[in-house]
Amino acid sequence: MKNNSLVIMAGGASSRMKKSLGRAALDKSVKKAAQKLHKSLIPLGNSGKPLLHYLLKNAAGAGYSNIYLITSEENQGFKDFLNDSEDYLGTNVHFAIQHIPEGREKPLGTADAILQCLEQHPTLQETYFTVCNGDNLYSVDALRDLRKERDAPHATIAYSGSGLGFSDERLAKFAVMDISSDGYLRNIIEKPGLDEMEQYRDASGELRISMNVFSFSGAEIFPYLKNCPINAKRGEKELPEAVRNAVAGHAKAVLCYPRSERLPDLTDAHDIKDFYL
Repeated sequence: MKNNSLVIMAGGASSRMKKSLGRAALDKSVKKAAQKLHKSLIPLGNSGKPLLHYLLKNAAGAGYSNIYLITSEENQGFKDFLNDSEDYLGTNVHFAIQHIPEGREKPLGTADAILQCLEQHPTLQETYFTVCNGDNLYSVDALRDLRKERDAPHATIAYSGSGLGFSDERLAKFAVMDISSDGYLRNIIEKPGLDEMEQYRDASGELRISMNVFSFSGAEIFPYLKNCPINAKRGEKELPEAVRNAVAGHAKAVLCYPRSERLPDLTDAHDIKDFYL
C-alpha cells in the first residue's frame, strides 16, 4: 500500500475557541487574530507561527507529499497563510470545500467533510490516505505509523490515557476505544463516563483514546461515509460513526497502533498560551 496523502479537517467554526477568548489572559493582537481566523491559523508562542505550520512540518517529516485542507467556503485566511501557493514545506497543498447543505446553518459533520473531500478529489477514492484534525499537533511518528504496510484496510492511533496526561475524569469526556486482544478496533465509545470506561482498559491497564486520526482505504471507507447516519443528538454525520459501521461489517477493518505521548491541541483560548514552539 502507498499512503502519501494527509487530509486535514479545518472546516469548523472554532466557536468554542471564540467563546472562551474573553476569559483568557492573552495579548490583544493574539485575541484579535483568534477572533478572526480559524484556530489552526492563530499565531503561537515566540515564533508567531500557527499550529497548521507545525502540523504540515510534521506531515512532511513523516513522508506525506500531498495535503488536502478541508475548509469552509470562507477560507481566505488559509490562502493568505499559504501565500496563494500550492507548495508548502515541500508538500503539495490542495483545498476541499465543505459546503453547507441547503436549509442548514452549520456544516453536516466530519464524515460529510471527508465525503465531500473525496468527491472533489476522486483520486483519494482509489488510494490510501490519512485523516486528522486541524487543531491537534500530531507527532511525526504517529503520522508515520499510519503510512506503514498493513493487511487491514484502515488504521488508527490508540493513544494511552496516561500518555495524554489527563485524569480519568477528563478522559471520560473523550472517545474511548474498545480494542481486541490482537489489536483491532471493536468500538469507539463517546464520553463513556467513569463507571463504564473501566471495562475498556487493555491488558496493561491503559485506557485507549481516539483522537480522530485515521488511515483509510478510500475505496473501502467511501460507502460508509456516504451512508453515515445523522447523529440524533448533534444533527451531524460523524466520522466515528462511519468507522463504527465499517467495523461492524468487518471485524478486522481497523488496525490500532498504540502510542503513549502528549497531543497538543487548541480546544479553547486557554490552550494558546501553552504553545511555545
